Amino acid sequence: MNPEEPIVFAVDDDASMREALSRLFRSIGMRAHVFASAQDFLTFKRPDAPACLVLDVRLPGSSGLDLQLELAATAPAIPIIFITGHGDIPMSVQAMKAGAVEFLTKPFRDQALLDAIHQAIERDRTNRKRQTEVAEQRARYDSLTQREREVLELVVSGLLNKQIAAKLGTTEFTVKIQRRGVMQKMRARSLAELVRMAEKLGIPSAKD
Repeated sequence: MNPEEPIVFAVDDDASMREALSRLFRSIGMRAHVFASAQDFLTFKRPDAPACLVLDVRLPGSSGLDLQLELAATAPAIPIIFITGHGDIPMSVQAMKAGAVEFLTKPFRDQALLDAIHQAIERDRTNRKRQTEVAEQRARYDSLTQREREVLELVVSGLLNKQIAAKLGTTEFTVKIQRRGVMQKMRARSLAELVRMAEKLGIPSAKD
């Protein structure tokens, strides 16, 4: 099985709805798992693959909105598509403000759900790619020496080598070497790229 093959999860306490969703997903060759409750979903070990969650608002025990809040604290947070037979405007607004991809009222068109699923999976792919990039950049940053980290902060703040040398009490030549080491270890091809990396990692620029 291709680990990058997307997967759809669905949580609905209505057995007939779960069966209908399973048939729909199977009809287009989609990899999927369905659950009767939020707890069943939470105890399932999710594969490391792009995914989304089709979630009923009203569930026994924890509601769909409760589950959405709980999942928001996980990394990566899974994109959610809400489905409901009892939705109202405040409920849909709450779900969308909390990051839901779509809020569909039963009965809904199969294509509307499939369109939302494709959108959600693309969102998850993008988020996972971004998180992977940040993790790689964090590992590169961790490989820097303490002095190289200081140089990085001063470089992204816009200081020239001469100014950095004065702040650190060293020579301009030494700063050039350390700056080159930072660029190589971070695999930054330009100052602009190094600045973007620092922003993603939350590394502050040094104050004057």
